[in-house]
Amino acid sequence: MTEASGMPCNVVSHANENGEDNKGFEMQEDVVSFDSRSSIKKEKLKKGLGCLRKVSKPINAIEDYFKAHSKTIKYIVLGLLGAGYVAYFITACVLDFERAIALVVLTSLAVVSKAYDLVKKYKGESITKCFIPAQRCFNSFRGWIIGVFVIVVKRPEQLISFGGVCMFILVIFLFSAHRKSVAWRPVFWGLGLQFCIGLFVIRTEPGLIAFQWLGEQVQIFLNYTKSGSEFVFGPLTSDIFAFQALPIVIFFSSVMSVLYFLGIMQWLIIKIAWVMQITMGTSPTETLSVAGNIFVGQTEAPLLIRPYLENMTKSEVHAVMVGGFATIAGSVMGAFISFGIDASSLISASVMAAPCALAVSKLSYPEVEESPFKSEENIKVACGDEKNILEAASSGASASISLVANIAANLIAFLAILAFINASLGWLGGLVGYPSITFEMICSYVFMPVAFMMGIPFEESFTVAELIGTKLFLNEFLAYEKLSAMKKNRVNGLDEFIDDKRQWISVRSEIISTYALCGFANFSSLGIVIGGLSSICPPRRGLVSSLVLRALFTGTCVTLVNACVAGILFVPPGLDCLDVFNTSPFNTTNSDLKTCCNNLFGRELCHDGYTVSTCMQCL
Repeated sequence: MTEASGMPCNVVSHANENGEDNKGFEMQEDVVSFDSRSSIKKEKLKKGLGCLRKVSKPINAIEDYFKAHSKTIKYIVLGLLGAGYVAYFITACVLDFERAIALVVLTSLAVVSKAYDLVKKYKGESITKCFIPAQRCFNSFRGWIIGVFVIVVKRPEQLISFGGVCMFILVIFLFSAHRKSVAWRPVFWGLGLQFCIGLFVIRTEPGLIAFQWLGEQVQIFLNYTKSGSEFVFGPLTSDIFAFQALPIVIFFSSVMSVLYFLGIMQWLIIKIAWVMQITMGTSPTETLSVAGNIFVGQTEAPLLIRPYLENMTKSEVHAVMVGGFATIAGSVMGAFISFGIDASSLISASVMAAPCALAVSKLSYPEVEESPFKSEENIKVACGDEKNILEAASSGASASISLVANIAANLIAFLAILAFINASLGWLGGLVGYPSITFEMICSYVFMPVAFMMGIPFEESFTVAELIGTKLFLNEFLAYEKLSAMKKNRVNGLDEFIDDKRQWISVRSEIISTYALCGFANFSSLGIVIGGLSSICPPRRGLVSSLVLRALFTGTCVTLVNACVAGILFVPPGLDCLDVFNTSPFNTTNSDLKTCCNNLFGRELCHDGYTVSTCMQCL
C-alpha cells in the first residue's frame, strides 16, 4: 500500500495486539529533524554575518574616507616622497658630488622631461604653427650655410667634408623618384637638426663631456654581461669572440624589453618624434618609426606603428625602411662598443642619423599622396604582451637568440665567402701577373673618392674605402672589427706601415669612419627588411620589395652624409704632451710623440731612431 506522498507503509496485524513500528513515520521524523537543524544553522549564520558587519564597519568607513580624499592623500604621499628624495639628493651631492654625477644627470632629465610635457601641453599647437612657413625654413638654411662656412674656413679638410654633404645631396636629388615634387622643408630641417646635434656633441665642451660620460656609463653597464657569460662559458669568454660580444646582445635585448614593458622607451621615442615632426612636417607614423630606430633594429621599430602600415603611403613606407638602414640597434651597438669602438661616437651617430634619414628619404622619394595620418592624437604606440617585468626580461633574452644566431651565422658565412673571393681573385690575378689582388683592394679603389669627400686624408682614404666596401657588401660587424684592430694598433704604438700595408689611421679618420659605418645598410640586410616588414604587414609585401633597393641606396647615403657632418665639425683635440711622454712608447712611428717633440724643440727632431733617443735624453 502506498500513500499519496509516495511513501510506502507496512501492513500490520493487531489481532494479538503485537504491532510493528511503521518505518514511513520514522523517515518523516528524520525529515522534520533535518529541517530543524538547517533552521538552526541559518540562525547561526545570520548571527555570524551580523558580527562580521559590525567588525567591517570601521574598515568600510576607512575605505570610504580614502576614496573621498584620494587626491589629497595622493598629494601628501607624493610630497613626502619628493621631500625625501630632495633630502637624499642634497645629501649625496654634499658628501661626494663627483660620485653623485649620475644622480644629478637623471634628476635633470626628469625635470627637463616634465617641463617638456608642460610646454607641449599648453604651447604645443603654437609651437607647431611657428614651423609651418616654408620660407622660414629656407632662411634658417641660409644661416646654417653661413655658419658652416665660418667653421670650415679654418681647415681645408673640413671644407672637403662640406663638399661631400653637397655632393651626396645632389646625387640623391638626381636619382629622386619625383624631383618636381620635392618638399624642401623636411630636407633642410632634417639636415639642420642633424648639424645642431653634431655641433652640440662634437664641438661644445658640455656636449662632448656629456656624451663621453654617457659612453663610459654604457661601457660600465655592458660589463655586467661578464657575470652571466663567465658563469655559463667559464674561461672561454676571454679568448673567443662568440663568448665575448654575443652575450652583450642578449643582455642588451633583455634590458630593452624591460624598458618597453615599463613604457620608458615608448615615452622617449614619442618625445623625440614630436620634435622632428613639428620641425620637419612629416607624418606621425613615419616619424615614430624612424625615432624608434635610434634604439631598436630595422624590424623592431616598425612594430611601433604596426596597425597603420597597411594604410601608409609609399613615401612613408620608404622612410620607414630608410630609417632602418641608416641606424643600428642598441643591442648591436653594445657589441661594437665591446670591440673598442668609441661609445660616444656610436651613440651620437645613431641620434644624428634619425633626422637625416627622414630628410634624405623625403628627397629620394617625395610625398605625392595624401597621408591618412595627419594628427598624432589618433596614433597609439604599440606595447608588448608581457604580464610582468620578469616575463619581459625573459622574452627579451629569448627573442635575442635568433639575432645572436643570425650574427654568428652571417659572420661564419661572409668570412668564408670573403676568403674564397680573395683566393679566386688572387688566382685570376696571378695569371696576368697580379697575384696580390683582393676584394679589399678593389673596394679601396672604387670607394676611395667617397672616403676622400668625407674628409679623410688622401693617404688614408684607400684604407677607409676598404671599410666602406666591407660594410656595404658584407656587413658592419666585419668593418667595425677591422676598424677596432687598427685603433688598437695606433694606441699600442705599432708601426704605421708593415710590409707596405697601413696598420692604423689617424684619430680624425677613425671618428669619421665610425659615423660612416654606423648603419644596417648592406646587401645582407635586404632579406631581413623584406621578410620582417612582410610578416608585419603581408599586404604590403610587393611595395616593400619594389622600394627596398632604393631604400638601401638612400640609407647608405645617410650614413655617408652623417660622416661628412662629423668631418665638418671634428677638430683633433689638443695634445697633453706631458701625458704623451709618460704613457706613449718612444719610437719613430708615434705621431703624437713627433708633434710634442717638434712643439717642444721648435724643429724637426724625430726622423729616425737616433733622434728619438736624443729626444728622450733631452726630456
